[in-house]
Amino acid sequence: MLLKLGAILPFVEKAMSSPSLRAVQLAITNLKDLNALDRQENLTPLGYHLARLPVEPHIGKMILFGAIFSCLDPVLTVAASLGFKDPFVIPLGKEEEADRRRREFAAGSKSDHLMLINAFKSWERAKSQGRESERRFCWDNFLSANTLKMLSNMKQQFAELLQDIGFVQTRNPSNPQCNKNSGNIRLVKAVICAGLYPNVAKVRGPKQHFRKRPPKLVTKHEKVQLHPKSVNADEKYFEDGWLIYHMKMKTTQVFLYDCTMISPYPLLFFGGDITIQKDGNQETVAVDNWIVFRAATKTAKLVKGLRHELDTVLQQKITRPGAINWDEKSKEGQLMRGIIQLITTEDSSQDYDDDYYSDD
Repeated sequence: MLLKLGAILPFVEKAMSSPSLRAVQLAITNLKDLNALDRQENLTPLGYHLARLPVEPHIGKMILFGAIFSCLDPVLTVAASLGFKDPFVIPLGKEEEADRRRREFAAGSKSDHLMLINAFKSWERAKSQGRESERRFCWDNFLSANTLKMLSNMKQQFAELLQDIGFVQTRNPSNPQCNKNSGNIRLVKAVICAGLYPNVAKVRGPKQHFRKRPPKLVTKHEKVQLHPKSVNADEKYFEDGWLIYHMKMKTTQVFLYDCTMISPYPLLFFGGDITIQKDGNQETVAVDNWIVFRAATKTAKLVKGLRHELDTVLQQKITRPGAINWDEKSKEGQLMRGIIQLITTEDSSQDYDDDYYSDD
């Protein structure tokens, strides 16, 4: 695509050993869902940069957005873990204790990804106190020091790649200049959403605080369950009715192996096509015709406008690579702060269309 060799499928079919038609079509669909390709299969500004990163596209998108939104260090922790493996080990007979440690790291966030961030931060603190402190920390928390060191090396490599293409000015992923917003947990979750979309599951049924059983979940195409390994596996209430996930696998059932609870606005902002609909007297906004929530028309139009402006910023990064100018007088700084304010709005969960799915 970078070489502008025309439509993808006809070009691939000319290869001596071409992949299956279905595999190519799925890949094209995934790239369009990521907004890496437009409808005519041309690279978008985002796709241009993803093509230069030697990682899976959705992880690459997460990395780029972590740099753009200046929450690089925590996002790179998640990206490295998803690209390699999580650092936890589960000794035989210690499963319940290991699960308890994972929930402690999650700290009520209802997020496997934030759990990984917290575990990694805690390891870094223990490591800074010496080898014995690191060894004891890993032993007590069922963590592999070797895996954590591999993740640390991967984060460094990612930061170097970002510097090479001009998104950051340093090879240090924890540099304060790259982490102005790393303390904004809702923003970090939104950036994770930007990378993992369209892997979305909806919490089914009416919201209530005192459920006896975990709620039912459904993706666009099927019913799913949370894998027992997830810190959310035993959760009975999600105040935000959506989950974003990385991996789905079918064994006895279809399981989501990791997930993060997410509010509607990040889905609206980083998701697919937005349409405004009428449901009786209620106005709703739909993302990709299935993620539905209540919102005023002006909100949807505002998001559409901001998304267009973000594409403009990305296009500028292609021609003149550089970090975001966060100065208050900077146009792009004002734009980015406006986006952050929107997608981290605390009361966005009030806009759900809870009746979109029945409880059958």
